[in-house]
Amino acid sequence: MNTIFIVLPILTLLMFDLGLTLKPQDFKLIAKRPKPVIAGLLGQIVLLPLIAWGIVNIPFFQLSPLFIIGIMLVACSPGGSSSNVFSMLAKGDVALSVTLTACSSIITLFTLPMIMAWVTSGVGETVDIHLPVGNLLIQNIVLMVVPIATGFVVSIFREKAAEKIHNVLKRIAMPALVLLVTVFFFQHKQTIITEFSSLGLTMTVLILACAGSGALMAWALRLTRKERRTLVIEIGMQNAAQAITIACSPLIFNNEIMAVPAIIYALMMNIILLAYVGITKFQK
Repeated sequence: MNTIFIVLPILTLLMFDLGLTLKPQDFKLIAKRPKPVIAGLLGQIVLLPLIAWGIVNIPFFQLSPLFIIGIMLVACSPGGSSSNVFSMLAKGDVALSVTLTACSSIITLFTLPMIMAWVTSGVGETVDIHLPVGNLLIQNIVLMVVPIATGFVVSIFREKAAEKIHNVLKRIAMPALVLLVTVFFFQHKQTIITEFSSLGLTMTVLILACAGSGALMAWALRLTRKERRTLVIEIGMQNAAQAITIACSPLIFNNEIMAVPAIIYALMMNIILLAYVGITKFQK
């Protein structure tokens, strides 16, 4: 079974669900509280890829070019709707989380192709990997912008229907992701087991470094505790489903091995952020 046929509908549903949760007032937050919004976007779009690039170039990890590209792909993907759920569980600023997710999903339409074109022009040359930028832009518009925009329109004109659909989709999202990970694991079991020690450590370092930078940024800017928790989650959590889609897509990289870092990232991310949510329960 080609993983792309599982991940495509999952990503589309997640983006549509994100659109359903959006309200016009979410975008007004940028004007009302620009400091946490700008800090979060800078952390996601600028700081995170820089941290990832620094980590993948550490000789200790000895990463192959395909895995370097896969890790950078994860680092350049927007947060995704799951971060909103984690912000709620951690008693963070959910409105800020939704605003950051919506804005980063739009901005990374342009930043992701630029950064990945630069990465593949260097690292990808050694394994004959090239990025078709036009195809990536078209795919992101079809799989992200269209579903988000559709969900947003439904939430404005059919608010009650949007709420009912969202309640169904949020129950489907996690089992669907578990199905994706399970299928992917059995298809690439040997590669995942062989590379888990190296990639698991790399991804753990990446998540902790990014989440920690979010906490430091929030502390330096004297943001509220709720805003700080949200920045930790938003900067530490990326959209693994999108990274897998781009890696596996026949229109772009068409390479499932490149998606292995995203699968391992999704596992480590959930473990670390669930632990973080648990820690917040003991804080006042």
